[in-house]
Amino acid sequence: MRHVHAFGDDALGEWDAVGVAEAITRGDISATEAVEAALARIDAVNPTLNAVAVDDRERARKRAVDGGYCGGSFAGVPSIIKNNTLFAGIPTTHGSAAVPERVATQNEPFTDQLLSTGVNIVGASTLPAFGLTATTEFVDRDPTRNPWDTDYSCGASSGGSAALVAAGALPIAHANDGGGSIRIPAAACGLVGLKPSRDRVVASPEGKSMPIDLISNGIVSRTVRDTARFLADAETFSPAKGLPLVGRVDGPSERRLRIAMLTEPLTGQLLDDDTQAGLTATAELLESLGHRTEFVPVPVDRSYINEFTSYWAMLAFGIDHFGKRMIDKGFDRSQLDPFTRGLSRMYLRRMWRTPGVIRGLKRSTVQLRETFSRFDAVLSPTLAHTTPKIGYLDPGVDFDEAFDRLIRYVAFTPANNTSGTPGISLPLAQTSDGLPLGMHFSADLGDERTLLELAYELEAAQPFARIQDAG
Repeated sequence: MRHVHAFGDDALGEWDAVGVAEAITRGDISATEAVEAALARIDAVNPTLNAVAVDDRERARKRAVDGGYCGGSFAGVPSIIKNNTLFAGIPTTHGSAAVPERVATQNEPFTDQLLSTGVNIVGASTLPAFGLTATTEFVDRDPTRNPWDTDYSCGASSGGSAALVAAGALPIAHANDGGGSIRIPAAACGLVGLKPSRDRVVASPEGKSMPIDLISNGIVSRTVRDTARFLADAETFSPAKGLPLVGRVDGPSERRLRIAMLTEPLTGQLLDDDTQAGLTATAELLESLGHRTEFVPVPVDRSYINEFTSYWAMLAFGIDHFGKRMIDKGFDRSQLDPFTRGLSRMYLRRMWRTPGVIRGLKRSTVQLRETFSRFDAVLSPTLAHTTPKIGYLDPGVDFDEAFDRLIRYVAFTPANNTSGTPGISLPLAQTSDGLPLGMHFSADLGDERTLLELAYELEAAQPFARIQDAG
């Protein structure tokens, strides 16, 4: 086991992002000291973790000196942007050799919303090719590793961001989620990961072009308050239309909740012992706090698996066949990885089903949201089994084997993407080997406040494990 972290006695200390920003405001540290500490920490852990796709440190240093960042909750806090989101001045390659390293000439709309929080971007973080799988592994370069144990996956697709935050190199990092890509790496790396409601934050260009927009942008963090402050600042920058305001959530509510509990993945297999133990302990914690939990069956039809995977494969088909139009005119289809090509071929076989798939996903949304007429939240594990070792989900192995393993791993998170409902992974459990295990809560569309209030309460009742305290 290789345990890697960068926490130390420097300007960042053990503060979360709010703490770093407050220290800068008080004058205890400067933005320059904060960014220099972050860069030193990145240099200490990145040779092992391989979590940085693009280094943009010189511009970050200049911003720190010039005050070239916004005045939000994270003013001057060093952070990183996931390398599938346009940030002027750096290339956006989506984790694939098929995309040329062409420097972006402008930000995409969400990037400006992210920057409104005050973060100082030091570069771009790694993701697997086009974010299509749940581990940050590649066929043409080294994997991004989990700082809790470098033999293990850090999750995906926001794996580089999660690895850097978990290791203490950065207080927070940008992430986005089209099937679990904020929540999965948060679960693997022991972080807080909130996927907001659809349209809570500015839509991505890719999401806007879909019949059903799966993608939500957000962050991964080590504390609930960092995630709550991000959402509050994002809402201040661009209030969501058609959704209730979340406002700034600063702590738990006195309201006691009715919580539905899912114990069986859609794929039908039993949870492994560690995951089941974590789920049971979480339910017992909720009951001890006065909440009421009740077992419920999976709220969508079993057909959802084929419907979601067909829709997901459609994204790979679009990349495969229309990459020059969708991504970059220099897109080189011959450089696509085997997993992306396999998904594209699978969609080609299922293409005729597309209208029925979209109808089915919309029907599943109605079924899922009906649950919230009786319950305030739904509890499940974030993932159907413990974090696998690197190689288990390797995108270069036989496609059918990789696909089957992936579906059995990522069995709980996608329903929030197709329904647009919010979901949060919290690091409330650990495996028998001491690795993080995420527990997942979801709520009805627009009800992030309930999730954040509950997250604050659970964080206080059972403080999250810290990597610097682990063996």
